[in-house]
Amino acid sequence: MRRLTAASRIAIPLAGALALSACSSAGPGDTDSLQVVNNPVAVQPAASPAVSVHPAGQVLATSAVSALATDEQTHTLVVALAQPPSVQVYDLSSAGAPKITAPEVTVPLPGPAESLSASGGQVLASIPAQGVLARIALPGGQVRTEPVSGRPAAGVTEGPDTIVAVRDRKAVEVLAGGAVTKTITGQLYSADGVVDTGQGVVVLDRLRTAVFSVDVNAGTMGEGLRAGDGAANAVADSYGRVLVTDARAGALLAFSVGPLILRQRYPVPGGVYGIAYDRRRSLAWVTLTGANQVVGFDVRGGEPAEKYRFPTVRQPDSVSVDQQTGRVIVGSAAGEGTQVIQP
Repeated sequence: MRRLTAASRIAIPLAGALALSACSSAGPGDTDSLQVVNNPVAVQPAASPAVSVHPAGQVLATSAVSALATDEQTHTLVVALAQPPSVQVYDLSSAGAPKITAPEVTVPLPGPAESLSASGGQVLASIPAQGVLARIALPGGQVRTEPVSGRPAAGVTEGPDTIVAVRDRKAVEVLAGGAVTKTITGQLYSADGVVDTGQGVVVLDRLRTAVFSVDVNAGTMGEGLRAGDGAANAVADSYGRVLVTDARAGALLAFSVGPLILRQRYPVPGGVYGIAYDRRRSLAWVTLTGANQVVGFDVRGGEPAEKYRFPTVRQPDSVSVDQQTGRVIVGSAAGEGTQVIQP
């Protein structure tokens, strides 16, 4: 383990900067205060070099990983595999065990899951290629699929509702009992992620490289803010904020909600991409695909403080955290395994 501080880096407080109104209805080719380039392209993870340092911790033999999630209620790890399209469910309950064993169950899916969201003994798998949202019961793996009009990129539960970002329709849909109760549109170029902070819902738009607040009760899209030069992934922290990785500019961004305000922009070189959050320890874990590393930042203070840095498997596009033990799980999109690290 390397325990480091970030004395050489500076977090830039931006309480008022870049707080641009998202009232524009301009299309991708028109002038837009939130748009970075005339012909936007969604950011991709930086290509990883060959592994030169042995990955930390344990590496489970898996094919290419497309997404990861952990469920605190059942204490399980869910690994989505691109080929064959499936999820593997691992038991994390033996907190004192030095290693995770083979998966308890493997669940076939109708297509590759792009994202996973786990809570309350269930994992939601978004399968955009098939226009399907899969609900998988944990730990047994019983699966139920629900059709979605369009390409669902991500989903999250909020009480009795399921909120789904539908990429191609530039919409956020609210589902209850498997039926659409609301469709929320406006201002998006692409709906690629959705985050429930507990104080509000925020949707991530990779094409516009921006975040937007969503009023689920009113069924309306709220204000929007630019999220760097290449917003990639987002997660909620313990303080009602949304943390976003800016893969093009190499930064970790922090937004407060209600109203939506950019509070911090912290430089993170090395190809920052994936992100997960440890609520019990206030640690934001980000992957650096250009360096084959995962870094843990303490986000309790006025700026992120680097606490951990570990070598990873190649192409570490996805990351998750075991909330009970603090173990960090990293998935290789290059098929070089799923890594489990105890900081």
